[in-house]
Amino acid sequence: MKALEILRLGPFDDRLARAVGQRMSAEFRIRWDLRPEFGDPAFAFHPERGQYHSSEILAWLEKRQQQRTWRLLALTAVDLYIPILTFVFGEARLGPGPAVVSIHRLRQELYGLPADGDLLFERTAREAAHELGHTLGLRHCDDYQCAMAGSPSVEWIDLKSASLCDSCRSRVGLGDLTTAQP
Repeated sequence: MKALEILRLGPFDDRLARAVGQRMSAEFRIRWDLRPEFGDPAFAFHPERGQYHSSEILAWLEKRQQQRTWRLLALTAVDLYIPILTFVFGEARLGPGPAVVSIHRLRQELYGLPADGDLLFERTAREAAHELGHTLGLRHCDDYQCAMAGSPSVEWIDLKSASLCDSCRSRVGLGDLTTAQP
């Protein structure tokens, strides 16, 4: 049986990675595994920006996706970007393939606020669900509470949930939330 595989890219908290894996398993009704190895994102670092190019990370991840993998989700703490944007919280291509999510800009400390582990988990789960939704072919959703709603800032992430709306769920064959089994 295929599984969602989570790969930690650079140093990453095991507890957070496991909590995200469990949440995604419940949302997408798929088994999950935490890969024992860590990836090194250094190859995607661009010193002129002081950031890591997320599209280069996706290309690297594509080569590491295995037959038994439903989707490969990389979790990292490095600051991600794509050339047309100042930063991204994550990236995935539409359709089957890997996804990457960074907690760098999801941390309260970046905004001069005290650390909040619960909020960091919720934001990470919401972004993971969003990027995995893209790997299922979903585009951004107009329902601001849906995980597939666009998120140009953490304030927008805080408005949505880590679940797909009924419309998005039905598009990817997950059924609606009112009939979903625990």
